[in-house]
Amino acid sequence: AVERQIRVKGPDAEAFTDYVITRDATKIEPGNGKYAILCNEKGGLLNDPVLLRLTDDEFWFSISDSDLLFWLQGVNVTKKFDVIIDEIDVCPVQIQGPLSEDLMAKLAGEELRDVPYYGILETKIGGADCVISQTGFTGEKGYEIYVRDAHENAEKMWNAVLEAGEEFGLMVIAPAHHRRIAAGILSWGQDLDHETSPFQVNLSYQVPRNKTADYIGKEELEKQRSIIDEGKHPFKMKMVGITLGGKEITDYAPDFWLVADTDGNDMGYVTSPWWSPELATNIALAWVPWASSEVGTKLLVRLPDEYSITSGVPVEAEIVEVPFRESVNPNKREVQAAKGLDFAD
Repeated sequence: AVERQIRVKGPDAEAFTDYVITRDATKIEPGNGKYAILCNEKGGLLNDPVLLRLTDDEFWFSISDSDLLFWLQGVNVTKKFDVIIDEIDVCPVQIQGPLSEDLMAKLAGEELRDVPYYGILETKIGGADCVISQTGFTGEKGYEIYVRDAHENAEKMWNAVLEAGEEFGLMVIAPAHHRRIAAGILSWGQDLDHETSPFQVNLSYQVPRNKTADYIGKEELEKQRSIIDEGKHPFKMKMVGITLGGKEITDYAPDFWLVADTDGNDMGYVTSPWWSPELATNIALAWVPWASSEVGTKLLVRLPDEYSITSGVPVEAEIVEVPFRESVNPNKREVQAAKGLDFAD
């Protein structure tokens, strides 16, 4: 399941976390978090969690859909950091959208309004102990509520959220994939996996140029970066954002759809497509050859009949910038790019 909480706690929690993520864990102050990635020794992406630091000696990895717990425990079999690594009884719910701050302030008090992006607030909701972070699976303003002792407290928290949400027209829905796609947020297992390099999926900023401490995958990732810095393509494929024609795509693709060049030669595939009501077009994340990944490149996509205008005839598509639309809280990639940097601490 997605967003299981893996806790790393103990005297060496910071050192262990710094060793398994690419970014600098020592720069995460207690009460704050970061979007982070973990890679294997070949530079492959194992997970891309929201990483929360609750105290000096306690980190929570709010993971994507993989068995990261076993990998983290396996790392420590040989490294022997003084930490306890376990899955804790904490479950999240997301409150996303323009009215999320008002709703959350009603639930958690006015101090909630002072919580920055990736900041943390500990409070009670419906009598249940909760951790709140300003994060989410969309590009909208939003929060995540992590309820402690979830088996005992989830219902209390849930009922309190629904009651408070009536005033704001709260809707209970599944993850809003069109909004996470528009924001350029990736889904591990759908868009990427353990064989994917961050340099292939617009996550190069997650590989710092100035982290002196060792971390898993550092040697290989720095080698990949040096090749790219020389203007070469160390990978065959790259993930891009595309807009595409066809009927409105209203469900997750059960299978990958082929992408072709304008001559009809198949060369890639779509991973995450959806209709964007804000942009009034279908949008998608797709894998294409690195040499054909420039913004503005014209493509064809072979849609299933339910979304095709004419059965068997591919629709036109074009590579566009990611994110597809500006997020309320800009991605760290865009923040750093505005400073002339291609990496984050």
